[in-house]
Amino acid sequence: MTTTEYNDELRLELMTFEDVSAALKRGFDTVVVPCGAVEQHGPHLPLCMDADHAEALAALVARRLGRTLVAPTVRVGCSSHHLAFAGTISFRPETFEAICRDYCTSLARHGFSRIILFSGHIGNFPILREILPRLRSCVAQPIRIDAFVDSESWLDRWRKAVEISGGDPAAVGGHADIAETSLMMKLRPDSVRADRFEPGNLGLLSQEQLKLMWKDGISSITKNGILGDPRGSTVQIGDSCLEAIADLLVGSFKS
Repeated sequence: MTTTEYNDELRLELMTFEDVSAALKRGFDTVVVPCGAVEQHGPHLPLCMDADHAEALAALVARRLGRTLVAPTVRVGCSSHHLAFAGTISFRPETFEAICRDYCTSLARHGFSRIILFSGHIGNFPILREILPRLRSCVAQPIRIDAFVDSESWLDRWRKAVEISGGDPAAVGGHADIAETSLMMKLRPDSVRADRFEPGNLGLLSQEQLKLMWKDGISSITKNGILGDPRGSTVQIGDSCLEAIADLLVGSFKS
């Protein structure tokens, strides 16, 4: 599957207003808002990694939930800890919140009764967790707004998916690693620079390292911007990781 093969009939931005009205009347009252980032992903991946990942996941999630449309991806996220690397663009948390709020109020006005937000960029998780109560308060009852913010479960699913597909789960670090590199080998293969694969910071980050990363940026932890190791990446691993996270999201939003 390439980035142009996502169930276009579910993408809000490719529909006419009459199409959207008709879908709402047929019971398509849920909408997914995928969020991403435009930030460095080591010397071997493009800055669009998280946004592409979010778009691919949104198509799978919408199809599996049923009667669900996909809103345009919020492609830029909160990436201030990556700004030491050229090209990274970062929203301030209040900017990200304002955009999510405007998405939610617009979609609620048109008749969607459930709005789901998730992020292909784990760095957005704490922001989504913080703003979720305020997003919920900006729409009338009984409109429901939910967000996925469990980074530990996300990384655990990646490790299991990598291992099942023959890779080394220890190479999963959460950023430009074997999981994300394999995902881009599936989603945008021409963008992956296989000749630039190199390990970054290996092993789980300690609480001290996490605090340092949020304070001084990811370059204080890894000089090449990688958490984990991209070596050993394959399209098969990318398939497994995409399916694993789609299942995680669907299970969360169905509960």
